[in-house]
Amino acid sequence: MTSTLQVGGPGWIERHLQAYLATDGAEGHLLDFTPGGGRAETPTLILKTIGRRTGHPHLTPLIYGRHGHEIVVIGSKGGAPEHPAWYLNLTARPDVAFQVADKKYRGVWREPKGAERAEVWDEMVELYPPYRDYQIRAAGREVPVILLDPRETVDAL
Repeated sequence: MTSTLQVGGPGWIERHLQAYLATDGAEGHLLDFTPGGGRAETPTLILKTIGRRTGHPHLTPLIYGRHGHEIVVIGSKGGAPEHPAWYLNLTARPDVAFQVADKKYRGVWREPKGAERAEVWDEMVELYPPYRDYQIRAAGREVPVILLDPRETVDAL
């Protein structure tokens, strides 16, 4: 079931995060991104990173896809010329934690290269077409493609 949360506008990401966490993913896992050029049932997850400077945990809702057994997220930052903070935090540590709907995982991550990256990128553009425009707007920055490998289920992020 697609969430009733409204995508866009001030504070929507924080509302999305709070609803996702409060309902264990029942509200917020699938969002309607059609107003921005996406699909009506776009899957989202919650990524936990540890601040590279502060050491504090950060939770970020992100669109995700699947590539084999791995989970894919994209570091687009809406096409900004700099990488998103979550990506910079992620690159500081080899391990990762994330929640997909009501399932919570700990695992590792990697960035695919070459033909594999191109394949995964194309899959994600099919899932969320605005990524193509975000790459163009990124002013020469290659938008990161991240594969999350869920190694174990956990009780909490």
